Amino acid sequence: MRGFFVTGTGTEVGKTVVAAVIARSLAATGARVAVFKPAVSGLDEGGEPDHAVLRRAAGSDQADDAIAPYRYGPPVSPHLGAALAGDTIEPARLVRVANAAAEDADQLVCEGVGGLLVPLTLGYLVRDLARELGLPVVIAAAPGLGTINHTLLTIEASRAVGLAVSLVVLTPWPRDPSAVERSNRDAIERLGGVRVEPLPALDLGVPASWPSLRPGD
Repeated sequence: MRGFFVTGTGTEVGKTVVAAVIARSLAATGARVAVFKPAVSGLDEGGEPDHAVLRRAAGSDQADDAIAPYRYGPPVSPHLGAALAGDTIEPARLVRVANAAAEDADQLVCEGVGGLLVPLTLGYLVRDLARELGLPVVIAAAPGLGTINHTLLTIEASRAVGLAVSLVVLTPWPRDPSAVERSNRDAIERLGGVRVEPLPALDLGVPASWPSLRPGD
């Protein structure tokens, strides 16, 4: 399996944006790109769901079940979304669906749910899935105050189980970054021993305006 696993330092830190930009960037090289997200929640809130954004970015024709096998209405953790729906998330099914997507593609871009230690079940974390898939990790993080601690903890949690951290993406990166934001980028890069790239706020409706972002470059 080739590709990347996009996680974040928490919720609402730009994971879907980062995963979409990576998927589009890889597809622009001529690669066949498949996308995968173990669970999607918050469908009741309306708007384009994460799995649809990823599919559009990759130029994929995957069915919803082939991208996100578990989908729930309330904006809650996957294990709670499953419980509220009378459902059970099966780790083996997640791995099976991800492997099936990878078989038909040159690259697989996976987007996790929340942070790396979010439970998909109370006995199986997002990190456990990342470990089984064995893909290098890309971390989406906010650029502002507090991000050093959150990002370094996520780097440490990844490496503690043998996951390679390929890239940290700080987003949305302002046009005129403050001294704090510039310092945060430098500190994460030096203390985390990892490449850190900024990504500005994007219009998800206009993929042609997105910059290129390929973690392996």
